Amino acid sequence: MKFLSDEQLKELQPAETSSFPSPVPTQIVSSDEYLPVPQSVKQREVEARLKDLSDRLARRQGVSRRRFFQTASGMAASFLVMNEVFGRLFEVSEAEAATPDMAAERADALSKQFIIDGHTHFLRDDTGLMGFIKAREAVGKAGWNKQIGDKEQTIDDLKYTNYIKEIYMDSDTKVALLSNSPSEVPEDWFIPQEQVFKTREQVNKEAGSRRMMAHFIITPGWPGWLDQVDKAIEVYKPDSWKGYTVGDNTHKELAHHPYRLDDEKLMYPFYERAAKSGIKNVCIHKGLFAPAIEEKFPQLRPYADVSDVGKAAKDWPQLNFLIYHSAYRWIGAAPAEGMAEFDRTGRSSWTSDLSEIPEKYGVTNVYGDLGQLFAWTAVAEPRLAAALMGMLVKGLGADHVLWGTDAVWTGAPQWQIEGLRRLEIPEEMQKRYGFKPLGPADGPVKNAIFADNTVRLYNFDKHAALTTPDRFAELKADYVKNGPGRSNLRYGWVRNTV
Repeated sequence: MKFLSDEQLKELQPAETSSFPSPVPTQIVSSDEYLPVPQSVKQREVEARLKDLSDRLARRQGVSRRRFFQTASGMAASFLVMNEVFGRLFEVSEAEAATPDMAAERADALSKQFIIDGHTHFLRDDTGLMGFIKAREAVGKAGWNKQIGDKEQTIDDLKYTNYIKEIYMDSDTKVALLSNSPSEVPEDWFIPQEQVFKTREQVNKEAGSRRMMAHFIITPGWPGWLDQVDKAIEVYKPDSWKGYTVGDNTHKELAHHPYRLDDEKLMYPFYERAAKSGIKNVCIHKGLFAPAIEEKFPQLRPYADVSDVGKAAKDWPQLNFLIYHSAYRWIGAAPAEGMAEFDRTGRSSWTSDLSEIPEKYGVTNVYGDLGQLFAWTAVAEPRLAAALMGMLVKGLGADHVLWGTDAVWTGAPQWQIEGLRRLEIPEEMQKRYGFKPLGPADGPVKNAIFADNTVRLYNFDKHAALTTPDRFAELKADYVKNGPGRSNLRYGWVRNTV
């Protein structure tokens, strides 16, 4: 299955070979599911300045630009340039970019930070998303990766193996939650449900510890869906549930089973089962529904926002409602549109609505996930990223915001981790909107977001995970010492620049 038309694909190039391989992306990358927006003027300026700065610093340090970008100094240089273009939003110094030892010392100290990525994906071996395979073949033929060469690529080469490398080796992520996406077309599920749990078992067995958690996808309204829930409780024992209220997010034109969380007849029997089973975290995809998508699928609009969350959360206080993407609406639209909305109103659809639910409904069981929301805004409108973090922390509480990256769609998530570590809400924004500072990279607010909140929700033994080196920790140590380094590749499509 190919979601983009041949005419649309003429406007695109594979991100692996056509996007600038900087530590932090300089343009939006999409999967086959939606068109990426063009590189903005400011993003072009970031790219141009970063090329100039990295060339100078790489020569001074006696390394290639590619190698420089794999270092902590290269990562620092990316955020330094972003501050020059967008204003000071990231904590970084010129000395850090210019002094490898200083940057490496900081990176090494922070590498021990406990990070749980509650929102990750890879694709099944027999997926119809062939664009990913063709893009990887292009990497080999271009000579970027000699190990690929002319070898015929499969989704397994690209996705599972690469997933393990980029999540656990190329980033500071310690634990990942493997997510999924359903479809009315059986072969277009991201991963078959059974494979998700086999993958969890395989990863944890190979690591020798609990390095992976996994969702079971609920499909309300589909024939026999509650029987599948019963089977999941008995057989798969998922760590949490995941649902898409628009029904089929991959094939919206075939979405025959959209639903609302506050539908008492449809959903409350499920909530009863979830509460009784002790699997109390209900993760729900919301948002990512820009006006252009609404125009194309107006029948799904009532199911995409968070108007159904408050009542369900109030009626079921024994459950936790984890709202993925924090319902951010503007994915698929120019990030500038989201920035303009905030500048004009002080709000962001529908993230502001989500952040107001605790006060409006008197509940404490609603959480916001940062998947895509942070990646999309941090590279294109970092001031909007700061505003979104401010409103989520203010409304939900710092103890109710959850780290998630939606990796590996945009490559190894280390740049997103570094983005949050360094991001601070400007003082003028704090004063105007009543936002609190995010604080240091390993301070209480960011530690809570990166892991502590998820540790609490999933009853994770953080102490054991930090004090007992497992097989993955040993592999990571060897990889850092002897490995090829972070590739800085992204997977999917970017717009032509000419």
